[in-house]
Amino acid sequence: MRRLARIVGTVMIVAGLGALAWALTVWKWQDPFTAVLNRQDQRALSQSLERGFEAFGARAKPVSSPILRKSLTRNATRWRKGLKRGEAVGRLRVPRLDLNAVMVNGTDTETLKRGPGRYLGSAVPGEGELVYVAGHRTTYGAPFSQIDKLRTGDSVYVDMPYATIRYRITGYRIVAATQLSVLKSRGYEELALQACHPRFFATQRYIAYAKPVAITRAGGGPTTRFEARD
Repeated sequence: MRRLARIVGTVMIVAGLGALAWALTVWKWQDPFTAVLNRQDQRALSQSLERGFEAFGARAKPVSSPILRKSLTRNATRWRKGLKRGEAVGRLRVPRLDLNAVMVNGTDTETLKRGPGRYLGSAVPGEGELVYVAGHRTTYGAPFSQIDKLRTGDSVYVDMPYATIRYRITGYRIVAATQLSVLKSRGYEELALQACHPRFFATQRYIAYAKPVAITRAGGGPTTRFEARD
């Protein structure tokens, strides 16, 4: 009996240490198992995004910098209307967070496993309205794990088939998870990055806001200042 008790005790200690190590790993970084699944999804999404960009570019007429802003809204709307739930929307790059991920279309549970997701009731970059993007903090790649490290003035880039738009962080809000008013556009171009707050809980939402400051034509070329919708 003593031997059995020692074995059981040892197993419980090992299990406890393993659980503690797992908790610390997820807290410090992210869930490694779901991260592997997310990397696979991101690779597939990246390939799909490239094909989508090529197809969209082949149909789009070349535009010069002076009329780039005028054509932006039209091209953005056309791109959004062709998207289906779960498809690749564009590429989100946030240097402060060391993030380079493909955004997906939708914020349902399955879609968010693939990457940061655009709320379907919001616009896509360039439409001149709210672009609302949600992402996980501890699982499935944890794209917004360190969202609270964003600072005013930080740059956020979104690569779309018609242009790359650079946004600048303007601030943040912490709201209750039930506060749906944050999903409503205020009538101008604005990017909102949202994650659960605090980490491991879903009672609140941490939302970092950014305004557009510059546009670069797809395929490269001069960068122009982002002006208000004409």
